[in-house]
Amino acid sequence: MFGTMRFTARSLVAASAVVALATPRTPSAAQGSTRSLVVLLAHADDETAAAPALARYAREGVTVQMIIVSDGAGGSGRQPGSTRPDSGPVGEALVKARSEEARCAASALGAQAPMLLGFPDGKLGDYLGDRGLLYRVTERIAKELERLHPDVVVTWGPDGGTGHPDHRIVSDIATQLQRTGAPGVPERLFYMYLPAESFRMANPERGAPPLLLPAAKYFTVGVPFTPADLDASLNALACHHTQMSPEAVQRIRAGSARVWNGKVAFVPASLATKGDDLFR
Repeated sequence: MFGTMRFTARSLVAASAVVALATPRTPSAAQGSTRSLVVLLAHADDETAAAPALARYAREGVTVQMIIVSDGAGGSGRQPGSTRPDSGPVGEALVKARSEEARCAASALGAQAPMLLGFPDGKLGDYLGDRGLLYRVTERIAKELERLHPDVVVTWGPDGGTGHPDHRIVSDIATQLQRTGAPGVPERLFYMYLPAESFRMANPERGAPPLLLPAAKYFTVGVPFTPADLDASLNALACHHTQMSPEAVQRIRAGSARVWNGKVAFVPASLATKGDDLFR
């Protein structure tokens, strides 16, 4: 999931973290709210880039729904720049483990049980291998958004946030649906990012991929959150045992409050959008 990037302290000082075991959160204020937010993800653990804001909105009574497009089967093996443990489940065992991790993370954030679409991890754009795959992925996402009819959609930016091809494709589909006025797809589409410092905390060996982070002027929406929301985001990250080694967890835990600095910054698909709330 991870890549590398830097925000200015003004637009956002960065991101990600971890703490003990996840525990369910119960929305408190605004219990009667009918507002809804969908976070459209390529993989379980991608929600990390917006997790404190997701926890805040769930706590305020917003219905938060995670749609996870891939089955997660590709997330195995220790690789250069990886935050994964040295060993872990593979194949169907990994798919099952990551599904459980996604449910754990959603519970920690106070979100609904995640929707797991089960498309092949790392192959969403495999046109030569399956010429109909991308069209099926698009159709399925469109149908789910039409059914849920959210007020807000959050996803990766067109660069994929980390450069991952699956991230890029999911972002492109969300943008395509918004710009074509697909049924149930709101105008309020936002791109999420993790700043460079969070990736360095997770894995100090990883270099900074170039040309991924948008200029600071594009981060026109910053969503504040509370320490309790940050704790919930750390609990959610801790759920992803197959993707985060204990060492990475410790490094992230140590600097989480500093790098987030109380606010999650988003790039709106419509650049005229500014403020401190995804719903206004």
